[in-house]
Amino acid sequence: MKKRVGVLALQGDVREHSQAIQQSGAVSVSVKRQEDLASIDALIIPGGESTTIGKLLRIFDLIDPLKKSISEGLPVFGTCAGMILLAKDVIDGSHDQETIGTMDITVRRNAFGRQVDSFEKSLDLSNIGAGSLTAVFIRAPWIEKQGSNVQALASVESGNESHRESHVVLARQDRQLAASFHPEILEGQRYEVHEYFIREVAS
Repeated sequence: MKKRVGVLALQGDVREHSQAIQQSGAVSVSVKRQEDLASIDALIIPGGESTTIGKLLRIFDLIDPLKKSISEGLPVFGTCAGMILLAKDVIDGSHDQETIGTMDITVRRNAFGRQVDSFEKSLDLSNIGAGSLTAVFIRAPWIEKQGSNVQALASVESGNESHRESHVVLARQDRQLAASFHPEILEGQRYEVHEYFIREVAS
């Protein structure tokens, strides 16, 4: 039976993630209410504006049910803003930033710059049994710190020739996966990160 993978449908790239889920062999389900959580096998929290999504989660009374479901084992994949929402701590967040806080990571919001600094970067995905991926970063965060139970799966470098730093942009903690980039925005590539989430993380 095909897995039912929910997409949090409050704001962000809902349609693109739904397409990626279906292309990866699962069934896409829109999640807007608490009762929707009971009908899914896994959940994707899409990119968008993390502060706005956090406020909408509170308005729709979803923060606590999400924390409970994820803590009880619901597989979850947060991309860009979704990574921020999963993080326990956020650097450079807004004063009213609210997160679900179930993943033992500290992320830096807008770490790679503003919208005009968006870029594409080739990532080595051998850690998830895939090849390389041209990843799209839009006002992207990165992981500043991670707990000992968090596995770094992909990194990118920033800086100049005299000083370069490596930053984790894809990580897994048990049944939680987080990406700085937008794996749902692809040109002529397979949705290999979605496939990994559905095949391995949500197994």
